[in-house]
Amino acid sequence: MEKSMEKNILEMRGISKSFPGVKALDNVCLKVKYGEVHAVCGENGAGKSTLIKILSGIYPKGSFEGELIVEGRQRQFANVRESEDAGIATIYQEIELIQELSIAENIFLGRQPNRFSVIDWMKVQAEAQEALKEVGITVDSMTKIKELGVGQQQLVEIAKALQRNAKVLVLDEPTASLSEGEVEILFTIVNKLRRRGVSCIYISHRLDEVFELADRVSVLRDGQYIGTEDVADITKDKLINMMVGRELKNLFPKENFERGEIGFEVKNLTVYDAVEKNRRLVDHVSFCARYGEILGIAGLVGAGRTEMIQGLIRALPGKTTGQVYIDKKEMKINNPIDAIRCGIGYVPEDRKGAGAVLGMSIKENITLASLKKIFRMFINGSRETAEADKYVSYLQIKTPSIEQKVENLSGGNQQKVVIGK
Repeated sequence: MEKSMEKNILEMRGISKSFPGVKALDNVCLKVKYGEVHAVCGENGAGKSTLIKILSGIYPKGSFEGELIVEGRQRQFANVRESEDAGIATIYQEIELIQELSIAENIFLGRQPNRFSVIDWMKVQAEAQEALKEVGITVDSMTKIKELGVGQQQLVEIAKALQRNAKVLVLDEPTASLSEGEVEILFTIVNKLRRRGVSCIYISHRLDEVFELADRVSVLRDGQYIGTEDVADITKDKLINMMVGRELKNLFPKENFERGEIGFEVKNLTVYDAVEKNRRLVDHVSFCARYGEILGIAGLVGAGRTEMIQGLIRALPGKTTGQVYIDKKEMKINNPIDAIRCGIGYVPEDRKGAGAVLGMSIKENITLASLKKIFRMFINGSRETAEADKYVSYLQIKTPSIEQKVENLSGGNQQKVVIGK
């Protein structure tokens, strides 16, 4: 291992990538050694996701400038399949498994072993079960993905990568939806892969994870390569300085505030499953929030936090009972439109699936849920522009124009658009 760790399995040289009106990457370099965990850090909009999409073949050859070197050989990927064939496996923050298919079907999707043009299902199940064993999952490989928790689904993604003999495993914000116990399992797997010589590119905003897991860290800022350091030789303050370009004395300064009267109250909220109609996803939950305070809602993955909020705004197909009060007045909420009218905003955990319309512009997304503000027989274009400009400025959304499609923004800026909406 010591000898192999001296060599690079992957080099990305002089990578540049532009979108309409913005240069996402400008002459970026990345070198990853055999058997190392290499963290990539940077603020929202730094270019991390764009770099990974180039490596994984989502942005194909010809759409960017620069060179990809894998195991000493120059490569050009026309699509994701070619990247995977070269030993690159990417696991994104948003789960990309097919929920209605089984674990085994997902692991072998597009690569099913066959005999005489007939899929060998016994081999599929057996080898999928072995892959699950590698990542510590004990469920049957024919279990449907939708029956698994988010943490287990992410482990299935890793099992899928291992089954395909990945040499470089890319993990994009892998712990965002995991419980503490699931994070420990993930770290154990990554360390086991490192001992086997598998390289890992680890993208995370959680610096504690970087210092616990990574061997080296590369930093991007505003689409440019800032530098690479051994984790053992760098402090957290220096890493933050590299990321933001200035010294931060206090990352999360505590602000003093005075709490006001109760402005929002939920009583006896009960949310039922749409299929098993007597099963309660949320059972008689009550809480309140005062003006000027941030109320945190905590719980493990699967505890019902998301179902509680979605039930509150009546965004789930199952039956929901309970009362919602604003300023001590009961609100009649039968659907999300009613919730919007009551002044309730919702930022979903699934940004791409439920939060933003990626093919529409920033301007259209921000005003989408409040068209009454800009509509008088027809959409008032100047007012729509003013509303969008206000929130782009307020939330510091990095974009050359409010006409930019949301799909061309970084993940963090996409999230800001959803918040602006």
